[in-house]
Amino acid sequence: MHYDSLASCVKDLEENKHLIRIRETVDPHLEMAAIHRRVHNNGGPALLFESVKNSPFPAVSNLFGTKERAAFIFRSTLDPLKRLIELKADPTQLLRSPFRHLKTPFTALKMLPKKQRTGAILQGQTKIDQLPQIHSWPNDGGAFITLPQVFTRDPHNPSLMKSNLGMYRIQVSGNRYKVNEEVGMHYQIHRGIGIHHAAAIEKGEPLKVSIFVGGSPAHTLAAVLPCPEGLSELTFAGALSGKRFRYIEKDGHTLSADADFCITGSIIPNYTLPEGPFGDHLGYYSLQHPFPVLSVDKVYHREGAIWPFTVVGRPPQEDSIFGHLIHELVGPLVPSEIPGVHALHAVDAAGVHPLLLAMGSERYTPYAERRPQEILTIANAILGFGQCSLAKYLIIGAQEDQKNLKIENISEFLQHILERADWTRDLHFQTRSTIDTLDYSGDALNEGSKLVICGVGKPRRKLIQVLPNKFSIPYPLRKAYIPIPGIIVLEAPKHSEEGLQEIIEGLDSIENWGGTALIVLTDDSAFTAESLDNLLWVTFTRSDPAKDVHGVRAFTKNKHWGCRGPLIIDARIKAHHAPILEEDLETIDSISRLRKEGASLHGII
Repeated sequence: MHYDSLASCVKDLEENKHLIRIRETVDPHLEMAAIHRRVHNNGGPALLFESVKNSPFPAVSNLFGTKERAAFIFRSTLDPLKRLIELKADPTQLLRSPFRHLKTPFTALKMLPKKQRTGAILQGQTKIDQLPQIHSWPNDGGAFITLPQVFTRDPHNPSLMKSNLGMYRIQVSGNRYKVNEEVGMHYQIHRGIGIHHAAAIEKGEPLKVSIFVGGSPAHTLAAVLPCPEGLSELTFAGALSGKRFRYIEKDGHTLSADADFCITGSIIPNYTLPEGPFGDHLGYYSLQHPFPVLSVDKVYHREGAIWPFTVVGRPPQEDSIFGHLIHELVGPLVPSEIPGVHALHAVDAAGVHPLLLAMGSERYTPYAERRPQEILTIANAILGFGQCSLAKYLIIGAQEDQKNLKIENISEFLQHILERADWTRDLHFQTRSTIDTLDYSGDALNEGSKLVICGVGKPRRKLIQVLPNKFSIPYPLRKAYIPIPGIIVLEAPKHSEEGLQEIIEGLDSIENWGGTALIVLTDDSAFTAESLDNLLWVTFTRSDPAKDVHGVRAFTKNKHWGCRGPLIIDARIKAHHAPILEEDLETIDSISRLRKEGASLHGII
């Protein structure tokens, strides 16, 4: 199925029972997001909000809410694009399986954008304050666009094929923005728009920006694809939508001809305003910081325009499906782009960037005792590969040690590494490095550290699975749990540097830890150990390796840090961490009206 518009996608989903309409008027301030979260968490349908308070436009959410629905939306185009990417990764497949790739050239032709004089996007104009003003979380700084397609060209090379289409947070109300005249532009580190913005600053000129909202769902997905610098996401937008990306040049701006909305403007040179706070995909608020400002020129919309949105928060959320689709599409490229890598897995439950798992090859000096050598080279290559450079913890093993191990089986993979890792040798830190803009575990915005953890060779320990009968926890620790073999979670008092030293000294005093490989210190050990997702979220979003990784009987030799007992990760909340996202109880009560018999969401939430 090829969609000419978002409305045609909505119609298709409704006819196939993937979407329901919400007839009642709903407030975009907290209510719409609260409804979305409940329906998404229940694995429910896409939602068309027919009546949005204080806006003339309907809105749709949860389009990509399940893998099955995403597969349905892209049922005609995902496989042809995957075949095209397969050929990029391994051109010899054309010779080995010629019939499989008969239609691939036609897919490639759809990657060329198509210029035209007019399009549906020019049918109407509106103002920023008429758009659905969606606030997702109680302490958000204002209303944000959560599914924008932000288009820019390189001022040094304005070719459309060198343009960038990215998904960056856009604040449309609140703080000190002039109503209808200014919107906030929050783009994270290592994003294509940053390269273009730097070039504009160098040339001393404003950066022209177009923000597309809606259109084919393929255009939304294309905006989050991790394309190499210099390769426009518009090419994938065309291939994935089944038709060439159509665009219009209007008053010096580029417009998506088939979008539902398009905001045009220019980033004002040397001008920032506080943006945020905003609930983000790590499960915390990203705090208020100065970010560039877009001076708004015009807001275009098509007739019958629908406003698409999503809600971000602690994973898994709807945006987790984006990660799944990206992995499906670009996964085959990884081995060809990073020699020696067999698999990469950014762990969604840990917020994606905080934890990256990898499987490589270890073939150096095959006649000697196996130890991490080649996989260290591979680890450095991974940390220099696109957005993988934002990984905070990179845990890597060797495929030769267990060839049937699936990296997506996170518990099994972690146990595989914990069995083999030598804490005196296999910990490799990078300090004062770059991390995700939304990660507040480090010292400052965009700044933190990285830790590569290797595990190679035969198992060196049998992992603990149950606590010994006489297991003694040193004061002031309490409530020990084993969430997965090899890991003990301990509850500790509120974090302080003095208290931390007391804890480490107490743990140092225990002579025999048996098969304990890792100790995680938390504020609530029962919650952390309750599920694997909780363990991953708490451990890797609340710790910075250089500050929060410790060890029993730790030592430093030739500037290499290690420990002779279990590794310790202090995953307690610290004073500089961002607040955890919590819902507004009054809003939860207010949307209960939609559960009543005869209401739109009866039997769904």
